[in-house]
Amino acid sequence: MGSVPIVINLRKKEGKIDSVKATIISGVLMVVFLFLGQSILKLFGLDVGSFAVAGAIIMFVIAMEMILGVTLFRDEPGSSGTGSIVPLAFPLIAGAGTLTTILSLRAVYETPNILVGIVINLVFVYIVLKSTNWLERKLGKSGFAILRRVFGIILLAIAVKIFKEYIVIG
Repeated sequence: MGSVPIVINLRKKEGKIDSVKATIISGVLMVVFLFLGQSILKLFGLDVGSFAVAGAIIMFVIAMEMILGVTLFRDEPGSSGTGSIVPLAFPLIAGAGTLTTILSLRAVYETPNILVGIVINLVFVYIVLKSTNWLERKLGKSGFAILRRVFGIILLAIAVKIFKEYIVIG
């Protein structure tokens, strides 16, 4: 639900968000990361912390867009329709937090249980993505502006939390 303002902003920029495409791509990313996440990170010499911080930087930028009302993410000419993939499917839905959580869950739960959790999560994601038009109409312009800034601050706080957890200052 916290991504609703971002989804609405993306829809305004792109003209349309493909809910099915975003949900499927997010699901594929989650399942692939469930089975190959550690191997992918090792292949590039990365640890989970580095991956989480990279995702936090993207979330930070998106949060600043929401709070300040500026556009920092710009699509290249001729790349319309990519908003369903970046930044929606990745990093918002299947971002660093989600993928790191999946790796953590793998150490505790059986794979079929995690897969069921992923599917249930994706059902909720799809419902929220499909309901953004209705939510925007109910909220109105001023309600949407307030919601966008509030969730921008929450997203910024999440990014800062990830920075604090994985970056040692000193």
